[in-house]
Amino acid sequence: MMTQDQYLAEYGKTHRNPLNQWIHLFCVPAIVFSTIGLFWCLQIGAWLGLPAPYNPYLNVATLGFIFAAIFYARLGITTAVIMTGFMLLCGWGCAMIASSIGIGGLAILCGAIWIAAWAVQFYGHHVEGAKPAFADDIAFLLIGPLFVWEKIKR
Repeated sequence: MMTQDQYLAEYGKTHRNPLNQWIHLFCVPAIVFSTIGLFWCLQIGAWLGLPAPYNPYLNVATLGFIFAAIFYARLGITTAVIMTGFMLLCGWGCAMIASSIGIGGLAILCGAIWIAAWAVQFYGHHVEGAKPAFADDIAFLLIGPLFVWEKIKR
């Protein structure tokens, strides 16, 4: 596994165009939020046949948090705290939205955000003239939010 600096350097190779960088500042958080929202809609309790009301926090998103947190922890404790905190904030937002408009509403909202944000991201990569970094290594899907965080910090 690469170090955090190696991942960011490699990711940065396909994100040099200023427009593509700006697009990523807005679209990566939107993609993370909407992906968590879509995974939130995959309720494990319902799959297990638990009687309603089962725990709405028992879903694919919460399981995904565990794997992502482990990945980020391998990069460093500060990275793990910041990135896991961001994911948990997104999860909290999804829980609040689901409690007000329902799981179906959350799925529709997050599906629309996900499609729109990815379309804009691919436009950014067209402008950049480079394929997305995750095409070579799926781990870059978790590096994108870290790249955005590093840009915001600066």
